[in-house]
Amino acid sequence: MSRRPLPAFAGVGIELEYMIVDRTSLSVLPIADRVLRGTGERWRNDVVRGEMGWSNELALHLLEVKNIRPQPDLVALAAAFQEEVRELDARLDAEGARLMPGGMHPWMDPHHEAKLWPHRHSGLYRRYDRIFGCRRHGWANLQSMHVNLPFADDAEFERLHAAVRLVLPILPALAASSPFAEGRFSGFLDNRLEAYRTHQARLPASIGEVIPDTVSGHADYEGRILEPMYREAAALDPEGLLHHEWLNARGAIARFDRNALEIRVIDVQECPRADLAVAAATIHLVRKLYDGELAPLAQQQRADTAALARILRRCIVDADEALIDDPAYLSLLGCEGDTYEAGALWRRLLDGGEVPALAPWSEPLAVLLDEGPLARRILHAAGNDADHERLGWVYRELCEALHQGRMFHGVPHREVHRPMTESVWRPAL
Repeated sequence: MSRRPLPAFAGVGIELEYMIVDRTSLSVLPIADRVLRGTGERWRNDVVRGEMGWSNELALHLLEVKNIRPQPDLVALAAAFQEEVRELDARLDAEGARLMPGGMHPWMDPHHEAKLWPHRHSGLYRRYDRIFGCRRHGWANLQSMHVNLPFADDAEFERLHAAVRLVLPILPALAASSPFAEGRFSGFLDNRLEAYRTHQARLPASIGEVIPDTVSGHADYEGRILEPMYREAAALDPEGLLHHEWLNARGAIARFDRNALEIRVIDVQECPRADLAVAAATIHLVRKLYDGELAPLAQQQRADTAALARILRRCIVDADEALIDDPAYLSLLGCEGDTYEAGALWRRLLDGGEVPALAPWSEPLAVLLDEGPLARRILHAAGNDADHERLGWVYRELCEALHQGRMFHGVPHREVHRPMTESVWRPAL
């Protein structure tokens, strides 16, 4: 018997992606299939552990951890995710491996190091690889959090989509965690999203400007977003392997198969408590817009997609220091004035982290608002010109933060004396 769809905000589904890395070198280790196989005789794409689950991703060094059914209690979810992280670390320890957080691996060369999932559904991944070329950043080197928000009917979907659309552009200001790529500062605080913006450019209708256009409901979404995407993909995918709503790569996609809107622009943080704090802040702002507290629905839906995409690109580059000088957008968020830095805008929207509903997240939100997103703290610790030793030290600290479930404060590397041999930080090719 099918379940009755949950109403908006009655629960949330969270998906967290993590890298598997060698415990000594911290280079990626493509053994996700061995972890998921466990002691069984056959390869598995997923493992169900009560209310939680693990599953594979396109790249063999990635694992996804998720809650199986929507849950209303984010605090309990954070604890559950932390328990799964520790269990995975315990299993990986026997393989000389561990989990690493963050939106991208800081020195992986995906062209040489990426290995795609070779087991069940591998034909689908090969099709993606043939069309898009998946051994590159944006495909084989990215770790994100997906936040799935339910809707019960078409009216709820329309309101939820309008609200999420306005929140997407400023999420990197809170959640960017990927400043390094191939051993160098990329120039983007959210390099994962910069790579993601064009990773499906061969099918422009599948990603648009990342920010989705306004839609009035399910039928309008099918006609405006999904059908053009399917028509465009047919020439490259004549068998229709990719004819599914998950081919849509926008920053938020409708999953009508499970009555949820999936937000996809959030980098993974240093620990589940930080991830769920970002989710809580996101949901708080989405709900204020959904409830019409900041602007009426019709006004929200008139927001120009190109203007929202410009704000997103600024936040991809500068995160919390991005300058938002669009008075019409600021007015939609209930803010007076012509300009805000994105970090200051979040502080205002969250009342400095003092919103009663966000009280369980006061500590991680204080770090995010006072010290900046994880990308800025990584840069503070490593420096813009970080060498392998400094990067290795910082990301080893991030691995420890993930395992212990604590925030990373970005103490500069020079203030900590922890010598490492040069050979540890040479990337594997």
